[in-house]
Amino acid sequence: MAWFRFECISSTFEGARRGQPAGRASMLLVMSVGAIVVAAGRGERLGHELPKGFVPVGGVPMLVRSIERLRAVEAISCIQPVIPASEHERFARLQLGPERLAAPVEGGAERQDSVAAGLAALPVDIELIAVHDAARCLVDPVDVGRAVEAARESGAALLAAPTSDTIKLVEEGVVVRTPPRESCWAAQTPQVFRAEVLREAHSKAQADGFVGTDDAQLVERLGIEVHVVAGSAHNIKITHRDDLQVAEAWLRESQ
Repeated sequence: MAWFRFECISSTFEGARRGQPAGRASMLLVMSVGAIVVAAGRGERLGHELPKGFVPVGGVPMLVRSIERLRAVEAISCIQPVIPASEHERFARLQLGPERLAAPVEGGAERQDSVAAGLAALPVDIELIAVHDAARCLVDPVDVGRAVEAARESGAALLAAPTSDTIKLVEEGVVVRTPPRESCWAAQTPQVFRAEVLREAHSKAQADGFVGTDDAQLVERLGIEVHVVAGSAHNIKITHRDDLQVAEAWLRESQ
């Protein structure tokens, strides 16, 4: 862990060396930001022989694309990958280099368990934590930076996109309510929180035996407001083969 902490600190001072104002460099050091990249899923719905995070999108594994996009965000000083227990050798073959990147840790049975593993591995002095799904490998670094800044101010923020569909709440196959479409947003990642808030949310969820679908839901259970930052429609979560084809089409268009 010692080398990892050195990388985090030295990257901040490197920004100052390149001409970044001293005050800004000091703020980054005080308000340190760590990112957890969740890539421990097997991806059965994708129907690929590789674990999901290692499935290539446009020839590059999702996990690699996600890490590189987070590396493009200057505010993020530490990136903690979470991978399947059996995939350390495959990860090593990616040869990603140590810049702001920690050695991977093993995920758990549920996504929530994997995030908890990433939390436990991050340095204790990290003050903001961004949780990102490796399957959202087309996230725009500019949007990530906006979510980080929103969390600096509010303590909890996530990327999300307004839905163009009419949403129906359904119970036992019957529509029970149609919420106003303008109130419906599709949650994305990263989701960014003050470290103490995210740690408390996970601790309470574990104590209550509660399993949520994302980290914002766990934070909401504390009664804390989570602020929404508009994200791109291209920040899709690659879950099915169709998603993979859409993502690769977008990549071709952007070249």
